[in-house]
Amino acid sequence: MFSPPLFPADPASVPLPERLRPDTLSDIIGQEHLTAPHAPFARLLATGKLPSCILWGPPGCGKTTLARVAAATSRMAFVSLSAIFSGVADLKKVFAEADHRFAAGGRTLLFVDEIHRFNRAQQDAFLPHLETGAVILIGATTENPSFELNAALLSRCQVYVLRPLDTEALGRMLVRAETALGAPLPLTEAARAQLVAMADGDGRALLALIESLGGLVEPDAAPLSLLTPEALQDLLPRRALRYDKDLEEHFNLISALHKSLRGSDADAALYWLARMVAGGEDMAYLTRRLIRFATEDVGLADPQALPLALAARDAWDRLGSPEGELAVAELVLYLATAPKSNSVYRAWKQALGAAKATGSLPPPKHILNAPTALMQREGYGRGYAYDHDTAEGFSGQDYFPDGMARPAFYQPVARGFEREILKRLAYWDKLRQDKRL
Repeated sequence: MFSPPLFPADPASVPLPERLRPDTLSDIIGQEHLTAPHAPFARLLATGKLPSCILWGPPGCGKTTLARVAAATSRMAFVSLSAIFSGVADLKKVFAEADHRFAAGGRTLLFVDEIHRFNRAQQDAFLPHLETGAVILIGATTENPSFELNAALLSRCQVYVLRPLDTEALGRMLVRAETALGAPLPLTEAARAQLVAMADGDGRALLALIESLGGLVEPDAAPLSLLTPEALQDLLPRRALRYDKDLEEHFNLISALHKSLRGSDADAALYWLARMVAGGEDMAYLTRRLIRFATEDVGLADPQALPLALAARDAWDRLGSPEGELAVAELVLYLATAPKSNSVYRAWKQALGAAKATGSLPPPKHILNAPTALMQREGYGRGYAYDHDTAEGFSGQDYFPDGMARPAFYQPVARGFEREILKRLAYWDKLRQDKRL
Protein backbone atom coordinates (compact mmCIF):
# COMPACT_ATOMS: atom_id res chain seq x y z
CA MET A 1 0.00 0.00 0.00
CA PHE A 2 1.10 3.59 -0.64
CA SER A 3 1.95 5.93 2.18
CA PRO A 4 3.94 9.19 2.01
CA PRO A 5 7.55 9.03 3.22
CA LEU A 6 8.33 10.30 6.72
CA PHE A 7 11.33 12.26 5.49
CA PRO A 8 10.80 13.76 2.01
CA ALA A 9 13.76 13.37 -0.30
CA ASP A 10 15.84 16.20 -1.67
CA PRO A 11 13.87 17.42 -4.72
CA ALA A 12 16.98 17.19 -6.88
CA SER A 13 17.26 13.47 -6.12
CA VAL A 14 13.63 12.72 -7.04
CA PRO A 15 13.39 11.14 -10.51
CA LEU A 16 12.31 13.56 -13.21
CA PRO A 17 9.05 11.70 -14.00
CA GLU A 18 7.99 12.06 -10.38
CA ARG A 19 9.04 15.72 -10.17
CA LEU A 20 6.95 16.54 -13.22
CA ARG A 21 3.91 14.48 -12.26
CA PRO A 22 0.87 16.79 -12.70
CA ASP A 23 -1.28 17.78 -9.71
CA THR A 24 -4.36 18.85 -11.65
CA LEU A 25 -6.34 17.56 -14.61
CA SER A 26 -5.41 20.62 -16.68
CA ASP A 27 -1.71 19.79 -16.31
CA ILE A 28 -2.08 16.26 -17.70
CA ILE A 29 -0.71 16.13 -21.24
CA GLY A 30 -2.17 14.17 -24.13
CA GLN A 31 -5.46 12.91 -22.63
CA GLU A 32 -7.69 15.91 -23.26
CA HIS A 33 -10.58 13.64 -24.28
CA LEU A 34 -10.74 12.75 -20.56
CA THR A 35 -9.30 15.80 -18.80
CA ALA A 36 -10.89 18.73 -20.67
CA PRO A 37 -13.64 20.45 -18.63
CA HIS A 38 -16.39 19.12 -20.93
CA ALA A 39 -15.04 15.54 -20.95
CA PRO A 40 -17.09 12.84 -19.16
CA PHE A 41 -14.33 11.86 -16.71
CA ALA A 42 -13.64 15.48 -15.76
CA ARG A 43 -17.36 16.28 -15.35
CA LEU A 44 -17.96 13.30 -13.06
CA LEU A 45 -14.91 14.15 -10.99
CA ALA A 46 -16.03 17.77 -10.66
CA THR A 47 -19.47 16.72 -9.38
CA GLY A 48 -18.00 14.25 -6.89
CA LYS A 49 -19.81 11.36 -8.59
CA LEU A 50 -16.84 9.51 -10.02
CA PRO A 51 -17.81 5.82 -10.46
CA SER A 52 -15.50 2.87 -10.17
CA CYS A 53 -13.52 2.78 -13.39
CA ILE A 54 -10.83 1.04 -15.36
CA LEU A 55 -8.13 3.14 -17.03
CA TRP A 56 -6.90 1.25 -20.08
CA GLY A 57 -3.90 2.44 -22.03
CA PRO A 58 -0.29 1.73 -23.00
CA PRO A 59 2.66 2.30 -20.65
CA GLY A 60 3.55 5.89 -19.88
CA CYS A 61 0.30 7.49 -21.01
CA GLY A 62 -0.74 8.86 -17.57
CA LYS A 63 -2.95 6.22 -15.93
CA THR A 64 -1.33 6.49 -12.49
CA THR A 65 -1.23 10.29 -12.69
CA LEU A 66 -4.93 10.45 -13.57
CA ALA A 67 -5.77 8.21 -10.61
CA ARG A 68 -3.72 10.33 -8.19
CA VAL A 69 -5.33 13.54 -9.42
CA ALA A 70 -8.76 11.93 -9.02
CA ALA A 71 -7.88 10.90 -5.46
CA ALA A 72 -6.70 14.39 -4.55
CA THR A 73 -9.84 15.94 -6.04
CA SER A 74 -12.32 13.48 -4.55
CA ARG A 75 -11.35 14.04 -0.89
CA MET A 76 -11.67 10.32 -0.25
CA ALA A 77 -9.13 8.27 1.62
CA PHE A 78 -6.61 7.13 -0.98
CA VAL A 79 -5.06 3.67 -0.99
CA SER A 80 -2.73 2.42 -3.71
CA LEU A 81 -1.91 -1.22 -4.50
CA SER A 82 0.08 -2.94 -7.18
CA ALA A 83 -1.43 -6.21 -8.34
CA ILE A 84 2.10 -7.45 -8.99
CA PHE A 85 3.20 -7.13 -5.36
CA SER A 86 -0.11 -7.55 -3.51
CA GLY A 87 -2.06 -10.64 -2.54
CA VAL A 88 -5.20 -11.76 -0.75
CA ALA A 89 -3.94 -10.61 2.67
CA ASP A 90 -3.37 -7.07 1.37
CA LEU A 91 -6.85 -6.94 -0.16
CA LYS A 92 -8.51 -8.17 3.03
CA LYS A 93 -6.73 -5.50 5.05
CA VAL A 94 -7.75 -2.74 2.62
CA PHE A 95 -11.38 -3.90 2.55
CA ALA A 96 -11.58 -4.17 6.35
CA GLU A 97 -10.26 -0.62 6.72
CA ALA A 98 -12.61 0.61 3.98
CA ASP A 99 -15.66 -0.99 5.67
CA HIS A 100 -14.68 0.56 9.01
CA ARG A 101 -14.22 3.96 7.35
CA PHE A 102 -17.55 3.61 5.53
CA ALA A 103 -19.35 2.87 8.79
CA ALA A 104 -17.97 6.16 10.10
CA GLY A 105 -19.24 8.06 7.05
CA GLY A 106 -16.11 8.02 4.88
CA ARG A 107 -15.25 6.36 1.59
CA THR A 108 -12.09 4.87 0.12
CA LEU A 109 -10.66 5.41 -3.32
CA LEU A 110 -8.60 2.33 -4.10
CA PHE A 111 -6.13 2.53 -6.96
CA VAL A 112 -4.91 -0.83 -8.27
CA ASP A 113 -2.08 -0.71 -10.78
CA GLU A 114 -1.81 -3.61 -13.27
CA ILE A 115 -5.22 -4.84 -12.11
CA HIS A 116 -5.29 -7.49 -14.84
CA ARG A 117 -2.61 -9.35 -12.86
CA PHE A 118 -5.18 -10.29 -10.22
CA ASN A 119 -6.74 -13.73 -10.72
CA ARG A 120 -10.48 -14.38 -10.93
CA ALA A 121 -10.93 -14.96 -7.20
CA GLN A 122 -9.06 -11.78 -6.32
CA GLN A 123 -11.13 -9.78 -8.79
CA ASP A 124 -14.35 -11.22 -7.36
CA ALA A 125 -13.30 -10.04 -3.92
CA PHE A 126 -13.92 -6.43 -5.01
CA LEU A 127 -17.58 -6.96 -5.86
CA PRO A 128 -19.36 -6.71 -2.47
CA HIS A 129 -17.39 -3.62 -1.49
CA LEU A 130 -18.14 -1.86 -4.77
CA GLU A 131 -21.84 -2.65 -4.40
CA THR A 132 -22.06 -1.17 -0.90
CA GLY A 133 -20.23 1.96 -2.00
CA ALA A 134 -17.50 1.57 0.59
CA VAL A 135 -14.86 1.48 -2.14
CA ILE A 136 -14.48 3.39 -5.38
CA LEU A 137 -12.07 1.42 -7.53
CA ILE A 138 -9.73 2.87 -10.12
CA GLY A 139 -7.90 0.05 -11.87
CA ALA A 140 -5.10 0.66 -14.35
CA THR A 141 -4.25 -1.85 -17.05
CA THR A 142 -2.22 -2.04 -20.23
CA GLU A 143 -4.30 -5.00 -21.44
CA ASN A 144 -7.73 -5.12 -23.02
CA PRO A 145 -10.14 -5.27 -20.05
CA SER A 146 -12.66 -7.33 -22.00
CA PHE A 147 -10.06 -10.10 -22.20
CA GLU A 148 -8.36 -9.78 -18.83
CA LEU A 149 -11.06 -8.74 -16.33
CA ASN A 150 -14.08 -10.66 -15.06
CA ALA A 151 -17.40 -9.70 -16.61
CA ALA A 152 -18.86 -9.17 -13.13
CA LEU A 153 -16.16 -6.64 -12.24
CA LEU A 154 -16.36 -4.91 -15.63
CA SER A 155 -20.12 -4.51 -15.30
CA ARG A 156 -19.56 -2.42 -12.16
CA CYS A 157 -16.94 -0.14 -13.73
CA GLN A 158 -16.72 2.47 -16.45
CA VAL A 159 -13.85 1.87 -18.87
CA TYR A 160 -11.85 4.93 -19.95
CA VAL A 161 -9.34 4.51 -22.76
CA LEU A 162 -6.09 6.48 -22.60
CA ARG A 163 -4.14 7.04 -25.81
CA PRO A 164 -0.43 6.79 -26.53
CA LEU A 165 1.11 10.25 -26.39
CA ASP A 166 1.43 11.73 -29.85
CA THR A 167 4.33 13.80 -31.15
CA GLU A 168 2.73 17.10 -30.13
CA ALA A 169 2.07 15.92 -26.57
CA LEU A 170 5.58 14.52 -26.18
CA GLY A 171 6.98 17.79 -27.52
CA ARG A 172 5.12 19.71 -24.81
CA MET A 173 6.43 17.29 -22.22
CA LEU A 174 9.99 17.87 -23.48
CA VAL A 175 9.60 21.64 -23.07
CA ARG A 176 8.20 21.15 -19.56
CA ALA A 177 11.17 18.96 -18.64
CA GLU A 178 13.67 21.50 -19.99
CA THR A 179 12.00 24.16 -17.82
CA ALA A 180 12.49 21.92 -14.78
CA LEU A 181 16.13 21.32 -15.72
CA GLY A 182 16.69 25.06 -16.07
CA ALA A 183 17.99 25.03 -19.64
CA PRO A 184 17.19 23.52 -23.03
CA LEU A 185 18.85 20.29 -24.05
CA PRO A 186 21.72 20.78 -26.54
CA LEU A 187 19.92 19.18 -29.47
CA THR A 188 19.39 20.11 -33.09
CA GLU A 189 15.77 20.24 -34.23
CA ALA A 190 16.28 16.90 -35.95
CA ALA A 191 17.70 15.43 -32.73
CA ARG A 192 14.74 16.75 -30.73
CA ALA A 193 12.41 15.00 -33.17
CA GLN A 194 14.56 11.87 -32.85
CA LEU A 195 14.33 11.98 -29.04
CA VAL A 196 10.55 12.22 -29.20
CA ALA A 197 10.39 9.34 -31.69
CA MET A 198 12.57 7.18 -29.43
CA ALA A 199 9.97 7.49 -26.67
CA ASP A 200 7.45 5.64 -28.88
CA GLY A 201 4.39 7.30 -27.33
CA ASP A 202 5.55 6.66 -23.75
CA GLY A 203 5.81 9.82 -21.63
CA ARG A 204 7.62 8.10 -18.78
CA ALA A 205 10.18 6.74 -21.25
CA LEU A 206 10.69 10.21 -22.72
CA LEU A 207 11.38 11.70 -19.30
CA ALA A 208 13.80 8.89 -18.50
CA LEU A 209 15.67 9.60 -21.75
CA ILE A 210 15.72 13.31 -20.95
CA GLU A 211 17.02 12.58 -17.46
CA SER A 212 19.86 10.53 -18.89
CA LEU A 213 20.83 13.62 -20.88
CA GLY A 214 20.42 15.90 -17.88
CA GLY A 215 24.12 15.91 -17.16
CA LEU A 216 24.63 17.86 -20.38
CA VAL A 217 22.49 20.70 -19.05
CA GLU A 218 24.01 23.26 -16.68
CA PRO A 219 21.93 26.40 -16.13
CA ASP A 220 23.83 29.64 -16.85
CA ALA A 221 26.72 27.65 -18.39
CA ALA A 222 28.11 28.38 -21.84
CA PRO A 223 25.99 26.64 -24.51
CA LEU A 224 27.30 23.31 -25.75
CA SER A 225 27.54 22.33 -29.39
CA LEU A 226 24.25 20.79 -30.47
CA LEU A 227 23.92 17.02 -30.74
CA THR A 228 22.86 15.51 -34.05
CA PRO A 229 20.44 12.53 -34.27
CA GLU A 230 23.39 10.20 -34.83
CA ALA A 231 25.23 11.51 -31.76
CA LEU A 232 22.04 11.26 -29.73
CA GLN A 233 21.59 7.61 -30.65
CA ASP A 234 25.16 6.90 -29.55
CA LEU A 235 24.45 8.44 -26.15
CA LEU A 236 21.09 6.80 -25.44
CA PRO A 237 20.16 3.12 -25.23
CA ARG A 238 17.86 1.78 -27.94
CA ARG A 239 14.38 1.07 -26.60
CA ALA A 240 12.69 -2.21 -27.44
CA LEU A 241 9.47 -1.86 -29.43
CA ARG A 242 6.27 -2.10 -27.41
CA TYR A 243 5.15 -5.63 -28.22
CA ASP A 244 3.95 -8.62 -26.23
CA LYS A 245 3.88 -11.89 -28.13
CA ASP A 246 1.22 -13.38 -25.86
CA LEU A 247 -1.22 -10.50 -25.37
CA GLU A 248 -3.37 -8.07 -27.34
CA GLU A 249 -0.61 -6.34 -29.31
CA HIS A 250 0.30 -9.71 -30.82
CA PHE A 251 -3.25 -10.27 -32.07
CA ASN A 252 -3.63 -6.66 -33.24
CA LEU A 253 -0.52 -6.83 -35.41
CA ILE A 254 -1.25 -10.22 -36.95
CA SER A 255 -4.74 -8.93 -37.76
CA ALA A 256 -3.19 -5.85 -39.38
CA LEU A 257 -0.84 -8.04 -41.43
CA HIS A 258 -3.60 -10.42 -42.52
CA LYS A 259 -5.98 -7.66 -43.58
CA SER A 260 -3.24 -5.75 -45.41
CA LEU A 261 -2.45 -8.91 -47.38
CA ARG A 262 -6.13 -9.48 -48.14
CA GLY A 263 -6.42 -5.87 -49.25
CA SER A 264 -3.44 -6.33 -51.63
CA ASP A 265 -1.48 -3.52 -49.93
CA ALA A 266 2.08 -4.80 -50.30
CA ASP A 267 3.74 -1.88 -48.50
CA ALA A 268 1.43 -2.03 -45.47
CA ALA A 269 1.81 -5.81 -45.27
CA LEU A 270 5.60 -5.48 -45.34
CA TYR A 271 5.43 -2.83 -42.59
CA TRP A 272 3.34 -4.99 -40.25
CA LEU A 273 5.61 -7.95 -40.91
CA ALA A 274 8.61 -5.79 -39.98
CA ARG A 275 6.84 -4.61 -36.79
CA MET A 276 6.24 -8.19 -35.71
CA VAL A 277 9.76 -9.37 -36.57
CA ALA A 278 11.32 -6.37 -34.80
CA GLY A 279 9.15 -7.11 -31.78
CA GLY A 280 10.52 -10.66 -31.57
CA GLU A 281 7.52 -12.57 -32.92
CA ASP A 282 7.89 -16.33 -33.24
CA MET A 283 8.67 -16.93 -36.92
CA ALA A 284 7.10 -20.40 -36.79
CA TYR A 285 3.82 -18.71 -35.85
CA LEU A 286 4.21 -16.08 -38.57
CA THR A 287 4.97 -18.57 -41.35
CA ARG A 288 2.10 -20.81 -40.23
CA ARG A 289 -0.30 -17.87 -40.53
CA LEU A 290 1.07 -17.02 -43.97
CA ILE A 291 0.61 -20.62 -45.13
CA ARG A 292 -2.97 -20.41 -43.93
CA PHE A 293 -3.43 -17.14 -45.84
CA ALA A 294 -2.12 -18.77 -49.02
CA THR A 295 -4.89 -21.37 -48.86
CA GLU A 296 -7.68 -19.25 -47.38
CA ASP A 297 -7.35 -15.93 -49.20
CA VAL A 298 -5.37 -16.71 -52.37
CA GLY A 299 -6.36 -20.30 -52.97
CA LEU A 300 -6.63 -21.46 -56.56
CA ALA A 301 -6.53 -17.91 -57.89
CA ASP A 302 -2.77 -18.53 -57.73
CA PRO A 303 -1.90 -22.20 -57.12
CA GLN A 304 1.77 -21.26 -56.63
CA ALA A 305 1.01 -19.37 -53.41
CA LEU A 306 0.91 -22.47 -51.22
CA PRO A 307 4.17 -24.03 -52.55
CA LEU A 308 5.92 -20.67 -52.12
CA ALA A 309 4.58 -20.35 -48.56
CA LEU A 310 5.92 -23.80 -47.70
CA ALA A 311 9.24 -22.94 -49.35
CA ALA A 312 9.53 -19.71 -47.34
CA ARG A 313 8.96 -21.63 -44.12
CA ASP A 314 11.65 -24.14 -45.09
CA ALA A 315 14.05 -21.31 -46.02
CA TRP A 316 13.53 -19.74 -42.61
CA ASP A 317 14.10 -23.08 -40.88
CA ARG A 318 17.37 -23.56 -42.79
CA LEU A 319 18.75 -20.02 -42.61
CA GLY A 320 17.34 -18.50 -39.42
CA SER A 321 17.69 -14.78 -38.68
CA PRO A 322 18.41 -12.46 -40.39
CA GLU A 323 18.90 -14.24 -43.74
CA GLY A 324 15.68 -16.27 -43.51
CA GLU A 325 13.62 -13.15 -42.89
CA LEU A 326 14.13 -12.14 -46.52
CA ALA A 327 12.37 -15.31 -47.70
CA VAL A 328 9.39 -14.47 -45.47
CA ALA A 329 9.37 -10.88 -46.75
CA GLU A 330 9.38 -12.23 -50.33
CA LEU A 331 6.42 -14.44 -49.46
CA VAL A 332 4.50 -11.50 -47.97
CA LEU A 333 5.02 -9.44 -51.11
CA TYR A 334 3.97 -12.38 -53.28
CA LEU A 335 0.79 -12.98 -51.27
CA ALA A 336 -0.08 -9.28 -51.19
CA THR A 337 0.25 -8.94 -54.96
CA ALA A 338 -1.36 -12.28 -55.86
CA PRO A 339 -4.95 -12.46 -57.14
CA LYS A 340 -7.28 -13.29 -54.27
CA SER A 341 -10.03 -15.88 -53.93
CA ASN A 342 -11.59 -17.49 -50.88
CA SER A 343 -13.56 -19.95 -53.06
CA VAL A 344 -11.65 -22.94 -51.68
CA TYR A 345 -12.31 -21.78 -48.10
CA ARG A 346 -16.03 -21.27 -48.74
CA ALA A 347 -16.38 -24.53 -50.63
CA TRP A 348 -14.73 -26.47 -47.82
CA LYS A 349 -16.98 -24.88 -45.19
CA GLN A 350 -20.09 -25.74 -47.21
CA ALA A 351 -18.89 -29.28 -47.85
CA LEU A 352 -18.29 -29.82 -44.12
CA GLY A 353 -21.76 -28.50 -43.38
CA ALA A 354 -23.33 -30.81 -45.96
CA ALA A 355 -21.39 -33.81 -44.64
CA LYS A 356 -22.69 -33.17 -41.13
CA ALA A 357 -26.24 -32.56 -42.35
CA THR A 358 -26.52 -35.68 -44.54
CA GLY A 359 -25.11 -38.10 -42.00
CA SER A 360 -23.94 -41.49 -43.31
CA LEU A 361 -25.42 -41.61 -46.81
CA PRO A 362 -23.58 -44.34 -48.76
CA PRO A 363 -21.91 -43.64 -52.12
CA PRO A 364 -23.96 -44.70 -55.15
CA LYS A 365 -23.23 -48.32 -56.07
CA HIS A 366 -22.08 -47.54 -59.61
CA ILE A 367 -18.89 -45.88 -58.29
CA LEU A 368 -18.01 -48.66 -55.82
CA ASN A 369 -15.45 -51.36 -56.58
CA ALA A 370 -16.70 -54.98 -56.73
CA PRO A 371 -13.77 -57.26 -55.78
CA THR A 372 -16.04 -60.20 -54.78
CA ALA A 373 -18.83 -62.11 -56.55
CA LEU A 374 -21.27 -61.18 -53.80
CA MET A 375 -20.59 -57.49 -54.33
CA GLN A 376 -21.04 -57.91 -58.07
CA ARG A 377 -24.42 -59.60 -57.51
CA GLU A 378 -25.39 -56.68 -55.25
CA GLY A 379 -24.76 -54.28 -58.09
CA TYR A 380 -21.47 -52.77 -56.95
CA GLY A 381 -19.80 -51.05 -59.93
CA ARG A 382 -22.73 -51.77 -62.26
CA GLY A 383 -23.27 -48.97 -64.78
CA TYR A 384 -20.01 -47.14 -64.07
CA ALA A 385 -18.85 -45.12 -67.06
CA TYR A 386 -15.07 -44.97 -67.50
CA ASP A 387 -14.41 -41.32 -68.31
CA HIS A 388 -11.38 -42.01 -70.50
CA ASP A 389 -13.54 -44.10 -72.83
CA THR A 390 -15.63 -41.08 -73.77
CA ALA A 391 -14.73 -38.69 -76.58
CA GLU A 392 -14.54 -35.71 -74.22
CA GLY A 393 -12.83 -37.60 -71.36
CA PHE A 394 -15.91 -36.74 -69.26
CA SER A 395 -18.84 -39.07 -68.54
CA GLY A 396 -21.09 -36.63 -66.70
CA GLN A 397 -22.19 -39.26 -64.17
CA ASP A 398 -23.46 -38.30 -60.71
CA TYR A 399 -21.07 -39.13 -57.88
CA PHE A 400 -23.18 -37.88 -54.96
CA PRO A 401 -25.27 -40.24 -52.78
CA ASP A 402 -28.53 -41.46 -54.28
CA GLY A 403 -31.37 -39.10 -53.50
CA MET A 404 -29.10 -36.18 -52.58
CA ALA A 405 -29.60 -33.04 -54.64
CA ARG A 406 -26.44 -32.00 -56.42
CA PRO A 407 -24.91 -29.01 -54.56
CA ALA A 408 -22.41 -26.50 -55.98
CA PHE A 409 -19.85 -25.91 -53.23
CA TYR A 410 -17.00 -24.57 -55.32
CA GLN A 411 -17.71 -21.23 -56.98
CA PRO A 412 -14.45 -19.94 -58.49
CA VAL A 413 -14.01 -16.24 -59.12
CA ALA A 414 -13.03 -14.68 -62.45
CA ARG A 415 -9.58 -13.71 -61.11
CA GLY A 416 -6.18 -15.20 -61.67
CA PHE A 417 -5.93 -18.89 -62.46
CA GLU A 418 -9.53 -19.45 -61.33
CA ARG A 419 -10.66 -17.81 -64.56
CA GLU A 420 -9.43 -20.94 -66.34
CA ILE A 421 -11.07 -23.22 -63.77
CA LEU A 422 -14.34 -21.32 -64.24
CA LYS A 423 -14.23 -22.02 -67.97
CA ARG A 424 -13.61 -25.75 -67.37
CA LEU A 425 -16.47 -26.06 -64.89
CA ALA A 426 -18.84 -24.28 -67.28
CA TYR A 427 -17.77 -26.64 -70.07
CA TRP A 428 -18.31 -29.74 -67.92
CA ASP A 429 -21.68 -28.43 -66.67
CA LYS A 430 -22.84 -28.07 -70.28
CA LEU A 431 -21.61 -31.58 -71.14
CA ARG A 432 -23.37 -32.99 -68.09
CA GLN A 433 -26.64 -31.34 -69.09
CA ASP A 434 -26.29 -32.47 -72.73
CA LYS A 435 -25.66 -36.09 -71.70
CA ARG A 436 -28.80 -36.10 -69.55
CA LEU A 437 -31.06 -34.86 -72.35
